[in-house]
Amino acid sequence: AYLSMNPNGLVPTLQDGDFILWESNAIIRYLARGAGKLEGANPKITGLANQWMDWQLSVVGPAITPAFWGLIRTPEDKRDLAAIAASQSKTIEAMKILDAQLGKTAYVAGSEFTIGDIPVGVMTYRFWQLVPQCPELPNLQRWYKSLQQRDAFRSAVESVPLT
Repeated sequence: AYLSMNPNGLVPTLQDGDFILWESNAIIRYLARGAGKLEGANPKITGLANQWMDWQLSVVGPAITPAFWGLIRTPEDKRDLAAIAASQSKTIEAMKILDAQLGKTAYVAGSEFTIGDIPVGVMTYRFWQLVPQCPELPNLQRWYKSLQQRDAFRSAVESVPLT
C-alpha cells in the first residue's frame, strides 16, 4: 500500500486529500507555500533558502550517509571504521562552510528563519549525533540553539532517535 503512494518505499510521504507528494524538500516547499511565510520575503531570500536546501542534499547528505549507516544501521563488529572516519571528516568540512555562512547571517538565508533552515537543521542534528569529535563551530552552535527554541524542531527532530 505504501509503495502505491511512494514508489521508492522511503519516508517521508505526504498525503493531502487525494494529493500525494514524496521527497522531504519537496514536502517542505509545498507546506511553506501553503503557510505563506517561510519561503522568504523576496526572490533573493527564497533563492538562498533553496540553495541551502540543495546543499544539504548534494553536499552534507552524501558526506554524512556512510557515518549514519556505519554507526546506526551496522552491527558494531561489522563496521568499517575507516569509512566512518572519512565520512565524519567530510561532514566536518561541509559544516565549516555552514558555520562560515552563519557567521554572516542569523539563519541560512538571512535574518529570518526560512524553509532552508529546516532540512539543514535536521542534518545538523545528525551531525551532532554522528560526529562527536567535531571542532568548535560557534556560529553553527548559536544557530542550532535558536532552532532548539522552536517547539516544532524539538518535537519533530530532537525527540526522534536516529534509526
